[in-house]
Amino acid sequence: MARQQAWSSLAALNRSITIAGGGLAGLSLASALRLHNVEVTVLEAGGYPRHRVCGEFISGVSEATLENLGIRDLFSSAHRHRSLKWHHRGRLIHQAKFPEAAYGISRYQLDEKIRLRLLELGGKIQTGIRARAEPRDGLVWAAGRKPCRGQWIGLKAHVRGLPRTADLEMHMGSNGYAGLAEVEDGWTNLCGLFLIDRQIPAKGADLLAAYLVAGGNHALARDMAAAEWRVGSFSAMAGFALGRQPSPPNLLCIGDAESMIPPFTGNGMSMAFQAAEATISPLVAWTRKETSWAEATHAVQHRLKKKFQRRLRVAQALHPFLFSTTGRGFLDAMATLRLLPLSPLLHLIR
Repeated sequence: MARQQAWSSLAALNRSITIAGGGLAGLSLASALRLHNVEVTVLEAGGYPRHRVCGEFISGVSEATLENLGIRDLFSSAHRHRSLKWHHRGRLIHQAKFPEAAYGISRYQLDEKIRLRLLELGGKIQTGIRARAEPRDGLVWAAGRKPCRGQWIGLKAHVRGLPRTADLEMHMGSNGYAGLAEVEDGWTNLCGLFLIDRQIPAKGADLLAAYLVAGGNHALARDMAAAEWRVGSFSAMAGFALGRQPSPPNLLCIGDAESMIPPFTGNGMSMAFQAAEATISPLVAWTRKETSWAEATHAVQHRLKKKFQRRLRVAQALHPFLFSTTGRGFLDAMATLRLLPLSPLLHLIR
């Protein structure tokens, strides 16, 4: 008991961390900091649980990373995805197995699990609070994408009874692509990225089928319309750019607030966890007054650049191929000849 009181007293002398944004990066970082006895508060503009536009497919993150974040056990019931099929306007062009199984779990469930874990560890969460992106000591900005006049729209819904023949299906169209992966309770997450088309007359949940039809994925749109939809799961997001996100030079950003990788990589959720892990030790050092905030910020930025720079560049170079007739034709031909280098590509974007 005396040792515990002394430890608590010592912790009270240390600095505290505030994390703006309670998504994967913010919640998992907060959980990890509590393992190091850091006082941490997460400020979240929304509430829990809720659906988010997300592929809900976690590929490339190690169990060691999840262990360092204190959340490894939360994935024990998640689906393990191993098979992949790529379709182009309804035609199968490639199938393969992943070198390592990926996790399938909804953000509705996962965010809530990590939130509860953080509370168990003694962290604090304040919902309904929208923080301001003003650089200051002890503030980590994990509040997601930077709004801008982007050309993309992301659409997502959970459906049940949708035919699938692989753990992960990718469906390319002339206007974008959509991914299908199973999450919990028999639901399939259907999430797509499309070029904004203001001529499409549909609104709300009808947008997802309309964009699929506009891109030539008629069969998928019909199957989706006939399936059972999970109440409240439809989500939409627009006004964003992919790649590195602009931010004030002294604002410590992680997760989507720092960079957004094109979703076809299936690596966005993994990057959130990896970014959180890379941030732990510089922040712990700052809370113990072993370094300045400027030094901690620089250390985090250096780590994130080193870890993600290659995969972001490769993904940004490949992404236009999926939105051009020439690029899709090239991928189609390579797949037909069985020359599509999936394993090397996965290595480059992981």
